[in-house]
Amino acid sequence: MTEHHEQIEHNEALRDHIRYNYAQVARSAGQGGCCSGGCSCSSGAQEAQEVRKIALDIGYQQEDLTEVPIEANLGLGCGNPLALAALKPGETVLDLGSGGGFDCFLARKRVGATGKVIGVDMTPEMLKLARSNVAATGYTNVEFRLGEIEHLPVADSSVDVIISNCVVNLSLDKQQVFYEAYRVLCAGGRLSISDIVATAQLPADIKHDLKMLAGCVAGAEHVDAIRQMLETAGFQDIKLVPKDTSRQILNSWAPGRNLEDFVASFTIEAKKI
Repeated sequence: MTEHHEQIEHNEALRDHIRYNYAQVARSAGQGGCCSGGCSCSSGAQEAQEVRKIALDIGYQQEDLTEVPIEANLGLGCGNPLALAALKPGETVLDLGSGGGFDCFLARKRVGATGKVIGVDMTPEMLKLARSNVAATGYTNVEFRLGEIEHLPVADSSVDVIISNCVVNLSLDKQQVFYEAYRVLCAGGRLSISDIVATAQLPADIKHDLKMLAGCVAGAEHVDAIRQMLETAGFQDIKLVPKDTSRQILNSWAPGRNLEDFVASFTIEAKKI
């Protein structure tokens, strides 16, 4: 077997691990988040309260939690991409790694009946959960598609805004993700995501930890590399800004591991001119 084929098989094994991890979260439907250094599933009212607290801690408002189906909030993420997206009525929004649909349901209210929201996720269990949430609400301006963010099931130049919450770091080919994002955006379209990026070289014990990979840390790319990838894809007006609460978020994921010395929660914005 060639080195190239070995790398492909290795990457597929990593994708399968990530997919399995998030399938477990979908099956638990809100009983524990994965972007926390690894899934930690408990049950009952205490867990539901913790999931709500996570959402508030990473930048959502109390009213956001009452506007979406309760099962859509899985306690995932590292920020609130909608806070900077400035969505307008009539826009088409694409959510990369939409999970149970939390950000999609918030976005569909902002774009209104004349707008549209598309969520893409690679995990069938997440897709099933999101679609069941749509069925329960009767919303007609949001849909969910099965697919990988490196190969989006979305037409060229058909999206006004791309959002994502702590998902791009999970990709094993981030440059391809940004190529795809650029492809599907309309001229003048914008990217507004929250993600974990590296600010220093990751130690080997973190970089090769599968739990940290699924937990949104081990796959983080350096901030300078992310900027270069965005430029290579064609984006302009690029902004990468660390969140004020980044250290607090990361310390809550894995107390004592000093993750904040190596990675940070960033808002990443860019435009297709």
